[in-house]
Amino acid sequence: MYRAQLFSTDVCIISLFLSVQEANEANTHVSTNLSNQSPIHTQARDHRWWIRVSVYAIFVLCGESVATLLGRLYYDKGGNSKWMAALVQIAGFPILLPYYGISPRKDNNHTTNSNIVLAKPPSALTISSVYISLGLLNGAVCLFHSIGLFHLPVSTYSLICATQLSFSAFFSFFLNSQKFTPYIVNSLVLLTISSVLLLFQADLSEPSKVSGRKYVVGFIFTIFASAGYGLVLSLTQFSLQKVLKRETFSAIMDMTVYQSLVATLATLVGLFTSGDWKVLKKEMEGFDLGKVSYVMTLTWAAISWQLCNIGAVGLILEVSSLFSNVISVLSLPVVPVLAVIFFHDRIDGVKVIALVLAIWGLMSYIYQHYLESKKSKNENEGYCNERTAPSMEETSSSGGLDGVSLVEFETSFFKEVES
Repeated sequence: MYRAQLFSTDVCIISLFLSVQEANEANTHVSTNLSNQSPIHTQARDHRWWIRVSVYAIFVLCGESVATLLGRLYYDKGGNSKWMAALVQIAGFPILLPYYGISPRKDNNHTTNSNIVLAKPPSALTISSVYISLGLLNGAVCLFHSIGLFHLPVSTYSLICATQLSFSAFFSFFLNSQKFTPYIVNSLVLLTISSVLLLFQADLSEPSKVSGRKYVVGFIFTIFASAGYGLVLSLTQFSLQKVLKRETFSAIMDMTVYQSLVATLATLVGLFTSGDWKVLKKEMEGFDLGKVSYVMTLTWAAISWQLCNIGAVGLILEVSSLFSNVISVLSLPVVPVLAVIFFHDRIDGVKVIALVLAIWGLMSYIYQHYLESKKSKNENEGYCNERTAPSMEETSSSGGLDGVSLVEFETSFFKEVES
């Protein structure tokens, strides 16, 4: 009888031991999964990431190049309203509204940056403040861009816009903790020199509206527009990551639509306040290419700018605001070439030197991005190699209860029972 009770007790103790051991192993498995969520591991870049970045980059390059050329066409063929030129940069957001009808309004747990910790969503006042402030700033940037493009040839205007990369790097350092490296500093210096050269270059063969004082005015407003654009990109990244805490495709659409809505309303106020709306009908009738071409020029310019805006915000979420600006500046070698073909702009010696310096600076930053991607990939592979399974010897020698094996546990128990 005593042995039967002892055997029954033995079975119970063994069952209890195994249950506790399984619970410990489950806890260990959970803690291991949590520890595996390291920054390096979660930032692995697969082919889908490269596809998304490529698509967004194409949106920025094509959208900005086409929109810039159409903006120049608007001025060359009889357009004179700077407010209208600013309006088309932001008023194309209605073409994005069908997205809200065909897409469910929910954010999946998957985000483009898995390091973002789910937290309590911001209040409606905070969200409204973000969209209103960014929208007003974006509206001012668009107006400055339209004034600069009005006074400058397309090639000169595009090269001056290269300074936006320097401003973006400056704001990213303070707002987005952007790190500077020798290659990035070299890129900023070259791009700055490239733009400064154009300040002392006033081509007398250009039409009178771009010579002398107006050339300087166009240069100054383009510089202000570049600085404002760099600030908008950095603030957008800061808002999405630190304030709104959303990094999904719906966040891209919301940021683009609501920001454009606020900027459009602000620009409309300026359009009617300045009185430019009174001459729009006369401007359309006097457009050299006809009324239909006038409407189509503004329409396609608005669509192109919206594609550019979506691509810019998408690159901010996938990479950074500085990289988004780099892709934007990559359109510089394209626009002057197209301007020579379609608008017969001249590229003299100074512009050639400025263009070469700009391309050199861009390649310097691209090489830095390549080094960072390669380093991240190597660190990720090293991290995965360190996560090896424990050996059989370690498994057999490890105990379930603070290193105590099953035999030691059973022997200790029977000694207590017999005593």
